[in-house]
Amino acid sequence: MKRLLYSSAALLVLPFAAYANCPAISVADMGGVAPGAFPAQYELGDFQTAAGCTMALSENPAVADFNSQIRNNPALPAVADRLPSEPLVVVPYASTGKYGGTLDALSNATEAGTSDFMSIRHVNLVRYSDDLETIVPNVAKSWAWNDDFTQLTFTLRAGHKWSDGQPFTSADVKFWYDNLALDPNINEKPKDYVTVGGERMTVDTPDDVTVVFNLPAPKPGLLAHFATHFAQAFQPKHFLGQFHPDVNPEADTLAKSLGFENGYAVIRAYYGNSDWMDTATPMLNSPDLVAKMPGDAAPTLESHIVVRETTEGRHFVANPYFHMIDTTGQQLPYINELDELFANDQEVRLLKLVNGEVDYKSQSLQLSDAPLMLENQEKGNYTIQLKPKISMQTVSFNVTHADEAKRAVFGDVRFRKAMSEAIDRDALNSTAYFGQGALQQYTGFSPLPEYIDPKWKTYAMEFNPDGTKAVLDELGLKDVDGDGFRELPDGAPLVINLQFATQGIAGQVVELISQNWANVGIKSTVKEVTPDEYRSAQSSNQLDVGLWEKGQPLGIILGNNELWVPPFENYFAHRSGMLWAEWVDSKGASGVEPPEYVKTLMADINTLQSTPNGTDEFKAIANRMVQNMVENVLFIGTALTPDPVYHSNKLKNFPEFKTASYEYYRTYPYRGAQWYLEE
Repeated sequence: MKRLLYSSAALLVLPFAAYANCPAISVADMGGVAPGAFPAQYELGDFQTAAGCTMALSENPAVADFNSQIRNNPALPAVADRLPSEPLVVVPYASTGKYGGTLDALSNATEAGTSDFMSIRHVNLVRYSDDLETIVPNVAKSWAWNDDFTQLTFTLRAGHKWSDGQPFTSADVKFWYDNLALDPNINEKPKDYVTVGGERMTVDTPDDVTVVFNLPAPKPGLLAHFATHFAQAFQPKHFLGQFHPDVNPEADTLAKSLGFENGYAVIRAYYGNSDWMDTATPMLNSPDLVAKMPGDAAPTLESHIVVRETTEGRHFVANPYFHMIDTTGQQLPYINELDELFANDQEVRLLKLVNGEVDYKSQSLQLSDAPLMLENQEKGNYTIQLKPKISMQTVSFNVTHADEAKRAVFGDVRFRKAMSEAIDRDALNSTAYFGQGALQQYTGFSPLPEYIDPKWKTYAMEFNPDGTKAVLDELGLKDVDGDGFRELPDGAPLVINLQFATQGIAGQVVELISQNWANVGIKSTVKEVTPDEYRSAQSSNQLDVGLWEKGQPLGIILGNNELWVPPFENYFAHRSGMLWAEWVDSKGASGVEPPEYVKTLMADINTLQSTPNGTDEFKAIANRMVQNMVENVLFIGTALTPDPVYHSNKLKNFPEFKTASYEYYRTYPYRGAQWYLEE
């Protein structure tokens, strides 16, 4: 057997027995090696210095097989030629791992409930360490801010390659920003996180490894965005750029030769219409054209790449060019393949989990699922961690409802506050949350910073059904026909439709809220739908009530304003005020003009993002935002609760999670590339 030896002078091929390799340290046993600049990882040169060794590289013995499954990939060069000149050295949690196996994952459907699984293989310029406090290098080797947070410079890894072996350079970051993120043919409007107060940034690329983001105003939270968001700050220019008319003048001609209308249609087949990274590939979207296209999926920097996809699920193989190694020089990931099964029915998912047919799952699991899963841990050979969440299950009334009579009622803050006080949260906590919830109103920030007045955490939280009835009477919502339920002021029936998906809220919670509202004379119907059905109804302004999780920590809010600007979150999450959002997006040309307090929220979040954190001005703005959000009861809070994190006992190097949270991008801080399977 031969291994490749990294030295400061050159890359040499030596017999394995001719030298001692670097030590197999772990987080559990550092073997006397001094920690690096960042938790549980090193740059190669720093590790060799700290460990007093010279790194020898080795590869997965099955790597050639994986490569052969990635259509149109060339034959593989040696591992040293596939890795960056300074790969990222990852310290495994318990031990260095072994290659092999297939990780079995479970998602809801195509583009529904898939982010949990995606986060295992995810990469971005940086990430949060598992302390959820320290931002650490990932794709980028380093970064630096200027003094006033108006210029962020990243240094990439020389020699880094895409999964097809082509160079990854600063041009791929600029292509993502200029030609995808800001192109209305791809993203209808720029996302907040690619702008500063609505104004675009510029990207300079002085050389292949240097990327400079120039900001029109300070936005220190931009770095945290790159550490937590699914939207990756790079795309393969060599692959997608050939179909972009601003990059290739012959893009449309090339696209038509493949059977597409134009180049943008090909880009959408690979990249979708937004920046969500789990869009279906051409294998699903254009199966009749796949053979003519340049690949089954766009090249990736992630640990695994999809090679098969149907409506039943997807299959991934290890990326032969992945940029991480362990402390002994083994190229990561350890796990050979990932298999993702789609199951939209929660009962089916739970059955597969308790039977031990899945290796990891967190998304779409609710606290109400915990007793069944805890009871079957030994039988199913898995472990359940109950971990606190950052977001909470919330309720919102459609303040821009298409039905003018409902809009008038839902748009009255007195109604929203009264309906919050009609919810018996103590009963909700004991019945649906097993007494594990910390009752709290939705405030916009989660957790609430210590300088925010704590009174907002309990605003309109007191169970007061008699008070609710009095307010409803005052609003003209009275039981005219004597059936026990109230009518609208014009005498028409008032029935509130509660559509929900278990991915966003537990059915027990919805049922209990429906009963609480019935007790004050408000009739409702409860219907479980799929996440796709829910999101479609939400997007088309057809929901009466929003029912989904909501909340973000301050660090993320400083890079992303979505919780404070209509519709108050993204397509995949809890939104309200869709016609307000239309008015904002169209600059008043269509939609419904939002009230002044909403305009104030929009102005305040932009100001907050450019104000130094911790200053008196910053704290005053944050307090005003919370008061504005809470007093207007746009979203009604329930409780902060723990949620289950499930993993097979065969899955090794799996740590204790700090949270069961989407907000730090699920497993991304916990380094899925160093997990391995012990059969």
